[in-house]
Amino acid sequence: MSQKFDYDLVIIGAGVGGHGAALHAVKWGLKTAIIEAADMGGTCVNRGCIPSKALLAAAGRVRELQNRHHLETMGIEVSGVQFKREAIAHHAYNLVSKIRTDLTNSLQRLKVDTFRGWGKVTAPQQVTVTMDNSTRTISAKDIMLCPGSIPFVPPGIQIDGKTVFTSDDAVRLASLPDWIAIIGSGYIGLEFADIYTALGCEITMIEALDTLMPGFDPEIAKIAKRVLIDPRDMETYKGVFATKVIPGSPVVIELTDAKTKEIVEVLEVDACLVATGRIPATKNLGLESVGVTTDKRGFIEVDNHMAVLKDGQPVPHLWAVGDATGKMMLAHAASGQGVVAVENICGRKKEIDYRSIPAAAFTHPEISYVGLTEPAARELAQKEGFEVASVKTYFKGNSKALAESETDGMAKVVYRLDTGEVLGVHIIGIHASDLIQEAANAIAHRDKVQNLAFNIHTHPTLSEVLDEAYKRAKVAV
Repeated sequence: MSQKFDYDLVIIGAGVGGHGAALHAVKWGLKTAIIEAADMGGTCVNRGCIPSKALLAAAGRVRELQNRHHLETMGIEVSGVQFKREAIAHHAYNLVSKIRTDLTNSLQRLKVDTFRGWGKVTAPQQVTVTMDNSTRTISAKDIMLCPGSIPFVPPGIQIDGKTVFTSDDAVRLASLPDWIAIIGSGYIGLEFADIYTALGCEITMIEALDTLMPGFDPEIAKIAKRVLIDPRDMETYKGVFATKVIPGSPVVIELTDAKTKEIVEVLEVDACLVATGRIPATKNLGLESVGVTTDKRGFIEVDNHMAVLKDGQPVPHLWAVGDATGKMMLAHAASGQGVVAVENICGRKKEIDYRSIPAAAFTHPEISYVGLTEPAARELAQKEGFEVASVKTYFKGNSKALAESETDGMAKVVYRLDTGEVLGVHIIGIHASDLIQEAANAIAHRDKVQNLAFNIHTHPTLSEVLDEAYKRAKVAV
């Protein structure tokens, strides 16, 4: 470490991105400090991935045990299922507490100095930390910004945290209202719809765009509607905005046509979850002290080395990772960005490969994807002058899925017809979130279907769904 600085690296934000960066920095001998104003672990551990997956796991068990037809096909009879909302909520809280404690202990064990307060850049290579009763200024050779994000609440929607709330409040599972409106049909809306319907709630899903699940591959979204929405106690609205939401008993929701801007309906429901995405938490970071401005949406602009950009050029010794960069608002993407940033801090040039980062919705069945959707791949192909093809295989032909009586689902591989390079993989089905990693690794290596078709998969396993897809694609190349 240079004697000029208090630390080699100071990280503002102890979410998954900041934590992963700190661990990697210590591995390479950097004296590291991390600053956190709220909960250690950030959104993922406290209000996002971890508690929501605990709720999904419990709700999934309830759904499975309530599905008498499914169980009877395997010779199992269950007379009835009961659950305690408070106990399910406590299950999620206990998991959060354990992981947050483990994360904090790992930093202490590796001698990462932790400051509990608000970190702000006050000059190049200088951070000021405002704590409860004091302020401290520390210097660092490199500074990494990991402030994360907060839920986006559109204009006209009033939040009270009880009857109208975001996912930050929903993970507490404080109540199970009879009728819940969910604004947004992305992965957050889908996951909570899965939880609520399993636990006996009626859902109204409201989507501003003309299609449900607009971020997913269209064919996957079509199947998802058939298995995740249509059979359940859900109604949907498309092409309408919730222009006014008033908390209370009941909650009043004014729906406006997205094209005509006319009010088309007024709903009265018991509660409303606002799942309209997230925005960067980049205010009051002191970026102006080093001449950096965010884009119009509030994101910090970075290059693929994770260096913060000013007028298109890297700012020396200033880095940013995670949701605040607006690249991929996923916990594991933030962690990967943090590792890439540290590699570059240490002088080992490394770039992040966003195409190979997978994502998943942990619904029942699950949805996962990596790389390009077929429409996006065809758009790229038209621009660069190549042809795109896709193949599909179905879980109903997979031995393990048949044994589990979980045959709803499909795997789709999108690839270049000339070279066979895999461009994207999309899966809906049992354990899709686990299956996608094989495809992500293939895309990371820019592998080709004609090579992947010769990989030998364990039989009988769900992985053979991808194996079959690769073999079908090989024939066409």
